[in-house]
Amino acid sequence: MKVAALYDIHGNAPALEAVLAEPDVAAADVVVVGGDALAGPMPAETLELLEGLGERVRWLRGNAEREVLERRDADPGEGDIWERRDTWVAAQLTADQLARVAHWPATVEVDVDGLGPTRFCHATPRDDSEIFTAVTPAEDVEPMLVAAEPTVVCGHTHVQFDRPVGERRVVNAGSVGMPYEDEPGARWCLLGPGVELRRTAYDVDAAASRVRASGFPDADEHAEVLLGPPGAEEATSVFEGQRLGRE
Repeated sequence: MKVAALYDIHGNAPALEAVLAEPDVAAADVVVVGGDALAGPMPAETLELLEGLGERVRWLRGNAEREVLERRDADPGEGDIWERRDTWVAAQLTADQLARVAHWPATVEVDVDGLGPTRFCHATPRDDSEIFTAVTPAEDVEPMLVAAEPTVVCGHTHVQFDRPVGERRVVNAGSVGMPYEDEPGARWCLLGPGVELRRTAYDVDAAASRVRASGFPDADEHAEVLLGPPGAEEATSVFEGQRLGRE
């Protein structure tokens, strides 16, 4: 079974459209939507595109889905920018759509060609917002993976990597919609029989224009991050600081 892992789309429908047009995604037996799919400027359009894939999809709930669900009845003007964005996203989705999102599981297991049983999670198998990176010491990561399968696929930090942790192989699929990489383009991962970290080019300038027209709170700031994100080394350093409580 071949699997396309699409993580951290963050409501970036143009990036998702480009990835879905990739022949290897179209031909994949399973498409894992690895959480934080909808929290962004085009949530309803993003959900429609993903649900159009039908029974091939395996859904995962990320911390952003949890936070959007928590804000569905909140005052739109209440809270910090992240809370107001979550409230806005919840308001763009129907009650039926939100109910479907509420049933997305925290992890899913898929038997992948060449890799065997593989655990897909958003951040770690035990927590949807736990942080580790390509440089986090293995002894710090191993407790996060207790009882997980030999291969673990995650996202959350928006930086692709493929590394051993003890006896496990841990893959970060990267971010489709808001990658923190040194070259523009949507990031995703193809699994089976090996692991391929992929990049798909798309028109980021046009996507930023759609973000600015979306009504998403502080849309200009979001568009600027899309156009000029931190690179992989900078983002990794920031996440390591957060992990260690320095930031």
